[in-house]
Order: sequence, then C-alpha cells, then structure tokens
Amino acid sequence: MAARAYCLRRRLPFTTAYHTRFPEYVHMRTGFPLSLSYRFMRWFHRPSAGLMVATPSLALELSERGFPNIRRWSRGVDTELFHPRDKALIIDPRPISMYIGRVAAEKNIEAFLKLKLPGTKYIVGDGPQLPQLKKKYPDAKFTGWKVNGEFAALVAAADVVVFPSRTDTFGLVILEALASGVPVAAYPVTGPSDVIGESGAGALNEDLASAVLTALAIPAEKARTHALKFSWDACINQFASNLVTA
Repeated sequence: MAARAYCLRRRLPFTTAYHTRFPEYVHMRTGFPLSLSYRFMRWFHRPSAGLMVATPSLALELSERGFPNIRRWSRGVDTELFHPRDKALIIDPRPISMYIGRVAAEKNIEAFLKLKLPGTKYIVGDGPQLPQLKKKYPDAKFTGWKVNGEFAALVAAADVVVFPSRTDTFGLVILEALASGVPVAAYPVTGPSDVIGESGAGALNEDLASAVLTALAIPAEKARTHALKFSWDACINQFASNLVTA
C-alpha cells in the first residue's frame, strides 16, 4: 500500500502481481463477502501499468472479474537442486504419497488424508492446521518443514506428490516435484491444469484417489522433461518484459 501510494503521488508507473487468492482465503476464515474483497482488489490493482498473473486460466478469471492490464508471468524451478535421486531416504511402506506446503485450511489437505491409498502418506510442511491433522490422522507421517537439500531429497524420495488445493493460482511445488522426477496428482483446477495440462507429467481428476493411482504409473523421465520447460531464465525474461519505466 505504501509503495502504491508513493508511485501514485509522484506519477511513477508501476506493475503489480496477483498470486494469492486473498478474497477466497478471507472469506473462508471470516465469511467476509467475496464481492467486497474483489472490489478492494480491483481498486488496488487498477492503477497498475501491468497486472502479472501466472497462468492463462487465472488471467481469464480476473479479466472476467473486471481486472485490466493483465500480463503473463510464469514461474521457474531450480532444476539443479530438484532432480531425481535415490528413493532409499524413505523406508516406510510404498508407494509414498506426499503433500508439500503450508498446513492450513485453504490447502484442502484433508481431501488427501481421507483417501484410501496403498502405502504411506507424508505431509511435508508446517502451519496452523498441523496439530489438528496430526491428532486426527495418526497413520500419516508429518515431517515438519524442510529446507534446501534436505527438502529436495525428501521430495525426490516420494512416488507421487498430491496437490489437493483448489485455490492456488500456480503451485510451485508442482514444478519442484516434476523436476525431481515425481509425478503429480491434483484436481483439474487453475494452477495444476495450467502447469500439467496435457503433458502427461501428472494426473488431473475430480476423483483424487484415481488421479494418484494414475500418476503412480507415470515414468520419472516424463515428469522431469516437462519441468525443464520452466527455466528461471524464461521466468526472468518474461518478468522483465512486463516492467514499465517512466
């Protein structure tokens, strides 16, 4: 808000980015009307010379909600840090189905934990819902948050990464999993549909259990090859091309 006000007072062009569904998250926690939240978000972004969004489906959705000056800005993944590795790090019964990310209500993690799946479920991450879910699902493995090489090694040790969120605008962990040679199972919604699409690197299905079982049969090479299309260089060049100078 301060940066926006500074630019407007001095008539400096600026760009903004939309990568969190604040209206939906506020509504989920408080019941505050979506219409009022989106009115505020339109007000905030309207003076921007370019509103950057990660996916075509989000661009279409925001355009239909009255947001102007929309531009694409995809994401990148560190393919040197995230790469296929030996899966011996995890010794629990396989297959290993893994959720990665913030442990919070908007991530819809229970949709994954409720599934009847073979093997072992892993939850990698931290957040306000962690104590509740650990108590409710004692058979799942909760690792807490991991970083850097330890995190990358844990991701690569999974057999499938499950992305149960219906509200994320992209889902960077999808790219991290694919770069690690781990296929992804998700709902066919904004984010997973844009990143995975028709690539065959993951499985999208309203029946999340079916998506998991389908994804388990996807070769690691197919997942890795798709992730290599999302380089940091391409991401940076796309970002730079959206900037507006005075």
